[in-house]
Amino acid sequence: MSKEKIIKKKSLEFLEKYLNNPSPTGYEWEGQKIWMDYVKPYVDEFITDTYGTAVGVINPDAKYRVVIEGHSDEISWYVNYITDEGLLYVIRNGGSDHQIAPSKWVNIHTKKGIVKGVFGWPAIHTRNKAKEEPPKLDNIFIDIGAKDKEEVEKMGVHVGCVITYPDQFQILNKDKFVCRALDNRMGGFMIAEVARLLKENKKELPFGLYITNSVQEEIGLRGAEMITQTIKPNVAIVTDVCHDTTTPMINKKTEGETKIGDGPVISYAPAVQNKLRERILETAESHKIPFQRNASSRYTGTDTDAFAYSNGGVASALISLPLRYMHTTVETVHKDDVENVIRLIYQTLLNIKEGETFSYFD
Repeated sequence: MSKEKIIKKKSLEFLEKYLNNPSPTGYEWEGQKIWMDYVKPYVDEFITDTYGTAVGVINPDAKYRVVIEGHSDEISWYVNYITDEGLLYVIRNGGSDHQIAPSKWVNIHTKKGIVKGVFGWPAIHTRNKAKEEPPKLDNIFIDIGAKDKEEVEKMGVHVGCVITYPDQFQILNKDKFVCRALDNRMGGFMIAEVARLLKENKKELPFGLYITNSVQEEIGLRGAEMITQTIKPNVAIVTDVCHDTTTPMINKKTEGETKIGDGPVISYAPAVQNKLRERILETAESHKIPFQRNASSRYTGTDTDAFAYSNGGVASALISLPLRYMHTTVETVHKDDVENVIRLIYQTLLNIKEGETFSYFD
């Protein structure tokens, strides 16, 4: 299994459909339906919650429970203020980057459907050359072609409408996946592929497996915080993205060194249970899966933290996918890394025994 090609044509078709569908924080349900439809043949049942987290379950009657998890939401904007002239000012929904906004197309989601708009920006000829003003949250604005506020409202746009970028999935130089929202629908894709491989390879697990696609990570790990109270897992293996720090303007002394194409990134952090992490490292080494290491000072900033500190403490670990240009519309990952994260999670699951506590005191 370690040498075979994992991402097949059907997988890639699902990935493209899943990525191209907008799933902003708080509005993830259409993407979750796509994900559940793909995962359905590989699980025994689903759990969903009030806010939209979706969980495919294998062996639901087992008392010992293992989670593999990614999050489904993407960064976006909210309409916050409409001027008399019909221009829109925004606030963040998640960690949206104001510096990339000018000249980008946007989709504004309304009850009447999608309304197109653009982030406008003053022409270079009109700006003060002695003192260039950079894009900031209080000066970026959206133009939807309306003549005034009344026309904006007739188009169905109002304060609170969510705004996403329309950028679509593309493949760069045959093996780089590029799109907005790879953070972290790649996680949802990778755990779905693990479920598929378990089914197709007829693997029987001695525990219940909860393939968890959480919502609202981008605004504070909220979906994972909620669903872990429902699942009450014994073990959680979380997958998210981390930075490729080899591109320009990133300081490796503060950010560490990780690179797309060099394999999954295994984290060291207080929330990462050491014995579970060592099991993952042993699995990578025994199956010759390339990997990198990353250290986090106080917290990982991922759903790992929510799982680890829930239910009296859950043995949790983080396997990350290195990514370039995070929170832009051209997030980029390497196909080989995607396949190796899938391999590593899959093989680690086969290396976990029912009832393991991963206790330091056994």
